[in-house]
Amino acid sequence: MFESSVYANRRRVLLERMAGAKGIAVFVGNADAAMNYRGNDYKFRQDSSFMYYWGIDEPWFAAVLDLETGDECLFGNDVDIDDIIWMGPQPSVASKGALIGCSRTAPLPEFDKTVLEAVAKGRRIHFLPPARYYNQMKLAQLTGIPADDVRKVGAGASEELVKAVVSMRLIKEACEIEEIDKACEIGYEMHTEARRGCKPGVLEQEIVGRMEGITLSKGWGVSFTTILSQNGETLHNHSHHQIITPGRLLVVDAGAESNTHYASDFTRTYPCSGKFTTKQREIYDIVEQANEVAYSLTKPGTSYWDVHLATARYMLEQLKALDFVRGDVDEMLHQGISGLFMPHGLGHNMGMDVHDMEDLGENYVGYGDERQRHPLLGLGNLRMARNLKPGHVVTDEPGIYFIPALIEQWKREGTDKGFVNYAKLTDYYDFGGIRLEDDVLVTEDGARRLGSRRLPIKSKDVEDIMSQE
Repeated sequence: MFESSVYANRRRVLLERMAGAKGIAVFVGNADAAMNYRGNDYKFRQDSSFMYYWGIDEPWFAAVLDLETGDECLFGNDVDIDDIIWMGPQPSVASKGALIGCSRTAPLPEFDKTVLEAVAKGRRIHFLPPARYYNQMKLAQLTGIPADDVRKVGAGASEELVKAVVSMRLIKEACEIEEIDKACEIGYEMHTEARRGCKPGVLEQEIVGRMEGITLSKGWGVSFTTILSQNGETLHNHSHHQIITPGRLLVVDAGAESNTHYASDFTRTYPCSGKFTTKQREIYDIVEQANEVAYSLTKPGTSYWDVHLATARYMLEQLKALDFVRGDVDEMLHQGISGLFMPHGLGHNMGMDVHDMEDLGENYVGYGDERQRHPLLGLGNLRMARNLKPGHVVTDEPGIYFIPALIEQWKREGTDKGFVNYAKLTDYYDFGGIRLEDDVLVTEDGARRLGSRRLPIKSKDVEDIMSQE
């Protein structure tokens, strides 16, 4: 938790950015969720926007901010004797309110009463798209909006509130950057453990277990489900059942959350033999340099859309030099040929969520009013396309993948427009994929990679350090 002034100031700024809006803004914190029976719950994770404005990292809290008067109230229940028996004495809701600069608190049932009274008076109820089913049903119950519409911005959730929240959370405060740096330190340690564990004969699951143990001993846990697989051509491969096998590549895409729930997200790709083959090194070095190209272009005033395109162009130039593609590179870029090799975007926003604010709507977060999504594979999956400003935190994660089913589909349907050398690709159906990712803060005069240390990334450095471990 930050100082109380941080949360009070955030709510004050939110009121300013919602100036002219009528009604109340309501924030529903997350509830406990039973894993297999009541009392044996999933590990609790607070709603990120609730935590951003109200700071309480506990279940069963809600809050109301009156957009017309500026009045605010935190709702939660004080413990009773049964709670004390099982949990021990707990701070009062009033004392928790003081920690976030909110002087008015009330029991949780009063939240329902407050919202229902506002609805009865015809006041506008502003809320964000709920990620959890419980919150969706609670908001439907209180507002009378059909449950299926509650998550839809405009039909239920408030577009004005979404835009105001996005405008604030996109630009990270100094205290937030400090927490992301902490998460990156934990991420460095977990990825170091993964690299050390990449030895022939080791079960992938064993490596994942050691990695995730680090995140629990140093922070809250993982920031997303760990991707560690020798089938790196599957972008989000969460299966860890294979044995590390010489000659293959291990893609490790994993991150940690600090205890205040700020995320890291790194990716490295390792040769399971400790040494890259010639084929592996050729592709790896292209991706490593593409990562550097993207980083060099990341600065205020540049759009991440343009950084993505420049990175994709560089990769096409290098793939052309290796005879994977043939023809004019600019035309290939225009036709979306890079999507065959990198079907995802260059990166995404990151902060309290690893895909920051994705629950609020990816287009609101990564695009805003600046541009529209493109239908091309790859570019169309770019999550962050905005003009960069100091305080933005983005991932830089180019990759090259050889996905047999996708290659065959393009060949069958002629999607490649004659640019792709399929004869060359035949020998790469068992290659897998390579992705290399860093977390980057946009600064006043450029950018810096987050965390105090960078994981080894150049092919020679990777081989050298693996030979010593």
